[in-house]
Amino acid sequence: MEIEGYSFPDDLYYHKEHFWAKVTDNIVIMGTSDFAQKLAGQIVYIELPSPGRSLEQGKPCGSLESGKWVGRVYAPVSGKVESTNQELEDAPELINESPYEKGWICKINPSNLQEELKNLMQGESLVEFIKSEIVRIKK
Repeated sequence: MEIEGYSFPDDLYYHKEHFWAKVTDNIVIMGTSDFAQKLAGQIVYIELPSPGRSLEQGKPCGSLESGKWVGRVYAPVSGKVESTNQELEDAPELINESPYEKGWICKINPSNLQEELKNLMQGESLVEFIKSEIVRIKK
């Protein structure tokens, strides 16, 4: 789906802090949304969460830096980090170039997936949220 020039694949779940979650075989792959990467500008550094680390939904688990901005990475679901995208250490710009594929951040073994997916957005709730975020950033 496209919302005012920003891409949001329909098969993903979205967190209000602009991170996405893709459920594949009981593993959640997470990354940064197209909206967030465009707002941040060229990503120059990412601090990845360590494999084995326990994450809590909605809590910070790393950071991103661009030339004009430093922000936190928020976990879209709770669980343990299975692996991280090591390519981002040498090429953080993959988040800008391919936020939903090559720019993924980490894989999580979720601890409470079915309950926590209810806290994430898809479809119409996502459209309303992104439109409100666009209005907010234009102020």
